[in-house]
Amino acid sequence: MWLHILAFCGFYVGGAGQKMFNNATEVVLMRHGTTTVLAMENNYQGPPENFAMVVPVPVVVKEGQVKTLDRAVFDKIDTLGAPRLVEYWEHDPCKADDYPEDMPGRMMVEEDADESAGADDSDKKDYHVKIEAKFSVAEYNILVLSAEQSTGLDSWLRDHHYTIPPGAEPLLRPYVEQGTKWFVAKVDPKKVKFVNGMATLSPLRFYYDSPDFNLPIRLGLANSAGTQDLIVNILSPDSRFEVANYPNITVPTNLEVKDEVRNRFGEFYDALFDNALAQKPGAVVTEYAWDSGSCDPCPGPTLDGNDLLTLGGDVLQSTYKGTNMYSMTLTRLHARYGKDIGNDLVFRAVEPIVGGRGIPDAQGHMDTSVKKDGANNFQGRYVILHPWTGALACANPVRGKWGGPNGQTQQIATPATNLAFQTRGTQLSTFIAGDAPTITPLASGGAQLPNPVRQPQGCGCRAEGGAQGLVGFALLGLFLRRRPRGSTGTTASR
Repeated sequence: MWLHILAFCGFYVGGAGQKMFNNATEVVLMRHGTTTVLAMENNYQGPPENFAMVVPVPVVVKEGQVKTLDRAVFDKIDTLGAPRLVEYWEHDPCKADDYPEDMPGRMMVEEDADESAGADDSDKKDYHVKIEAKFSVAEYNILVLSAEQSTGLDSWLRDHHYTIPPGAEPLLRPYVEQGTKWFVAKVDPKKVKFVNGMATLSPLRFYYDSPDFNLPIRLGLANSAGTQDLIVNILSPDSRFEVANYPNITVPTNLEVKDEVRNRFGEFYDALFDNALAQKPGAVVTEYAWDSGSCDPCPGPTLDGNDLLTLGGDVLQSTYKGTNMYSMTLTRLHARYGKDIGNDLVFRAVEPIVGGRGIPDAQGHMDTSVKKDGANNFQGRYVILHPWTGALACANPVRGKWGGPNGQTQQIATPATNLAFQTRGTQLSTFIAGDAPTITPLASGGAQLPNPVRQPQGCGCRAEGGAQGLVGFALLGLFLRRRPRGSTGTTASR
């Protein structure tokens, strides 16, 4: 049996040439104090017995710290933070206002073989690997390992019938040197749910306590191929977050786009995103920073108290008494990467920003700037304008009264979701009337801010060759294959 260990994004080929996918990479992190709750959704397609996952974690994770979640909460958070398309119609310039000029307008949605079997012999060879915990949660059988030597961990995985990609041991080494533990989750095929004949794996959530707030991403480099996207959603009662060890930019916002973008919004946004990264290669892009209990426009429902509890609020409430469960700051970070070497992401809390708000002025212009502010109100927003084309049957028409169609106060908002599956390569000029927007990197890194960064020793926070950009990672784990005893196997690829 081949057993694949997940690196949260990518394409790979299983036994007998069978294609398997894990082509959407989205994680949700909830952070407060020194507590991190990590939730991950696995869009894996393939035989469930071939699936496993390895995640480096700073401490031993216990059974009570692990649970599975409903997929619906991931859809909700993805829609809330997604870039959005808004349409404004200019109202009759000769008609009296039917709502106050300073009313921003409400928005409406337009929805277009078990490794533990060999675990008992861990100490029969000098692997220097220890099973710290062993338990089951829903369809997952979980081991938590510690290792004193990266060569020993490499050998343990191979001898327990995992085929490791060439060059994996150097990628394991810095984690082992800093005392990282290894969260290993394997699927029990007897417990898997099937939808339309396809295995559906439950999202996993676990938490741990550590002064460092980072996301280990380098292990998947052994198998990385092609270009892939990573979206990190961070919920915090205190702050928005940026990465501390890569450039940060905000996505251009409040741009007027052509009418055809209504039917090609995902394709437009991909072109905009590529254009931004071409100006600042290796940057991590902030797409959203807003209170999770509100939005303007709202492309879907906001997060309620139950959603926040599901995503980790229950842990924070038990650890930090009085934690607000009505709303938190939601930060959405988006990276696009290839197969070259990269570094783990290190996060730091930063000051609030505002951008992507307001209604067009009399000439249809919008404020495209991003500014520091007392509260987070930033979003990627793109606007189709429909100027008044009817008769001007008055002496003093007043232009620039924008709202919904046919004089309504509500505008239409559509989220750009499933961005990793959009058509790529279209020129941005196809979708916008003016010049491509100029990117200005965020300058938060030098400010005195809460939660200062403490780089873990051995984290490899500078890319090989001195590269400064985010030039390729596959999130959190290795694709490995488990082979039957006596089989030679081949190296996994994606």
